[in-house]
Amino acid sequence: MQHLPLIDLIVILVYLISMVLVGVYFSRKNKNATQFTTASGNIPGWALGISLYATFLSSNTFLGVPGKAYGSNWNSLVFSLAMPFAAYFATRFFVPFYRSHGEVSAYTHLEKRFGPWARTYAMVCFIMTQLVRMGSIFFGIALTLQALTGVDMKTIMIVTGICIIIYTVMGGMEAVIWTEVIQGIIKTAGALIVLGIVLYEMKGGVAEIVRIGVADEKFGLGSFSLTDFSGPTFWVIFLYGFFINLNNFGMDQNYVQRYHTARSAKEAGRSVWLCVYWYVPVSLLFFIIGTSLYAYFSQHPELLDVVKQQVAAEKGVAIETLKPEDYGDKILPYFMVLKVPKGLVGLIIAAILSAAMSTISSGMNSSATVFLKDIYQRYFNPNPGAKKEMTILYTVTGLTGVISIVFGIAMIGVKSILDLWWELSGILSGGMLGLFLLGMIAKKARNAEAIIGTTVGILVIIWMSVSKYFPPELARLKSPFHVNMIVVIGTLTIFLVGVLATRLRRR
Repeated sequence: MQHLPLIDLIVILVYLISMVLVGVYFSRKNKNATQFTTASGNIPGWALGISLYATFLSSNTFLGVPGKAYGSNWNSLVFSLAMPFAAYFATRFFVPFYRSHGEVSAYTHLEKRFGPWARTYAMVCFIMTQLVRMGSIFFGIALTLQALTGVDMKTIMIVTGICIIIYTVMGGMEAVIWTEVIQGIIKTAGALIVLGIVLYEMKGGVAEIVRIGVADEKFGLGSFSLTDFSGPTFWVIFLYGFFINLNNFGMDQNYVQRYHTARSAKEAGRSVWLCVYWYVPVSLLFFIIGTSLYAYFSQHPELLDVVKQQVAAEKGVAIETLKPEDYGDKILPYFMVLKVPKGLVGLIIAAILSAAMSTISSGMNSSATVFLKDIYQRYFNPNPGAKKEMTILYTVTGLTGVISIVFGIAMIGVKSILDLWWELSGILSGGMLGLFLLGMIAKKARNAEAIIGTTVGILVIIWMSVSKYFPPELARLKSPFHVNMIVVIGTLTIFLVGVLATRLRRR
């Protein structure tokens, strides 16, 4: 078991206490649901932009991206390159739309267009996506801290989860946003520190990293084939990144809710671009870290024995059968154990915690908002009163935190955090975005066409998701597409089938 020096423990403790105190400070403002969910629309655009950036930069990025770059190449960077294109459409169409309609919930519009079923369907997809996302992030925290401290992963998830639940429940959206501003700065500083230490330890410096990276094809972005969609080619990841980011900026309650916290529609739009300007270069930074770690351990292969033995024991396989992608997620925590000086370890752990806490806290708040607006007020009591609203928001916020911890515990043992999150988010997000685009673009589409499109789309998503498990005798029925194409094809199927059904009806 590793034991962190006292100075590092103090840094971590100060950080956790500070986050809780932020929640306590803003708790005195939370007198009604509007303040709890949208901070009464008083957040400046620059703070909102950093908050969005902090939500994007989760521990899945902090750990998963270096692990991915270590185990393969820079193919996943294409996801970030697609982000500006999605941001353009979001700021051009989605942000003005939500600001003009004034609804806190992203899914109220769907009921107005197609009926209650559409709103409920999108809301369920969103909540499931958030629980999976928060669970994967809890798992990422535990993976790192276990390597550094030896503490049981379940214990780590529970302790950090309690801290997050306390400040999110007490402080509401205003606490979430301002803690995310702090967390965005901390996690960026942590990444720069890690890269600086790797470069310092690397014999030959940057030139040697580039040489090893080029020799082992670590900088590749994937095949540029326009006809191959069965593997993670450049265009498959680009399309995935475009549709997922469009879903984030255009349909995800985490982001839609933030647009209402801005002082104006213009500031809300600027916050999206500020998020892009921060996230794209910082995501590149994490790929550089992953490749630099690959080069460092190529110079010191003997240091990998500890990691390989641990992974081999977990998987029950021989060490000789392991590939770099099998233990990529464990490399950054292991390097921190080996080389990061006392004091700085605590700061980097705080950065990893901040990467996780920002995303989880916003997910908890937005899930509670959706439950209040789209379930309780829609189906049970449209006017519950201020006190009842706050009780529901507090309860559901805490409950989603507990459930996400359970999801995180269930994920212990997965191969890649990033791969798992990308696959599940693609499956759960495709239906929401396709239905929303149908309602927004196809003005003549009615409820019947939306039901037809969504039904066909769900069947396609289910087929693409489960066909990989088909037995050999059903191989011809398997999906020929890569798993990241699920969100692309699912979205387009719902939209295009709905448009086609609308045209047939009109004829």
